Amino acid sequence: MHPVITFLTDFGPDAAAAICRGVMLSIAPDAQIVDISHSVRKYAIRDGAFLLWVSLPTMPVGVHVGVVDPGVGTARRPIGIRTGRGDVLIGPDNGLLTAAAERLGGIVEARGLENPAWLLPRVSSTFHGRDIFSPMGAHIAAGGAFEAVGPPIDVATLARLPFPEPVVRDGGLDTSVVYVDSFGNLRFAGVPDDLAAAIGPLQPGRRLRVVFGAVDGSAPLVEVVPWATTFGEVPLGRPLVYEDSFGELAYADNQSNVAARLEIGVDRPVRIESA
Repeated sequence: MHPVITFLTDFGPDAAAAICRGVMLSIAPDAQIVDISHSVRKYAIRDGAFLLWVSLPTMPVGVHVGVVDPGVGTARRPIGIRTGRGDVLIGPDNGLLTAAAERLGGIVEARGLENPAWLLPRVSSTFHGRDIFSPMGAHIAAGGAFEAVGPPIDVATLARLPFPEPVVRDGGLDTSVVYVDSFGNLRFAGVPDDLAAAIGPLQPGRRLRVVFGAVDGSAPLVEVVPWATTFGEVPLGRPLVYEDSFGELAYADNQSNVAARLEIGVDRPVRIESA
């Protein structure tokens, strides 16, 4: 089978992602490169971590290169992580990789990316995606041993970005916006069982009071919406709370952009109660 390299960045549509793919294919010409996303919000490490967390369990065992790296060139470490499932994750030690690695059988081993033979001849201070991460990932995909990337790192010292946790409190669920997808749908912390534990069984059409907490001196936003299993259960443009395709709680306007309508971004606190 051809080795698989998945690739996620915040590079956007310019040439940077293509340049990295070129580096990978020059070293591992038989590799299949799967682009997870290059539209991660600029510098939004946790957005990238979320996308890796939801995506990598569906991918074949392989090498996973992630580059959302606002600290490029600083003291943050370039790292590789080997997982219990057998995958290797390559990227910066800024929390981008650890949540996904835990979902792939846990972190077995971590190493610094220091082998000069596996780097490009000249390593810049601003493009480690090209000069360090892409060649390192490609060498492993081409059959190189993970131990060859560099010295071991104490797993306990890896940077981590914990995701917000839902809290059942006083007959409701306290949660927050973890991610805003390209449709403008809001992904919340927690699963339907968390909401059911707070307010009781969730039946289609059950009315919920959703309060988006005040920020920057503004008043809270309050909407009363149904619990629904599909977008089509509400009229066009109307909001709903639902279980997304990854089993998490989410909020959307049917065929519209709720994040734009409400001017909601990540980390906005949310309270869900029975209406």
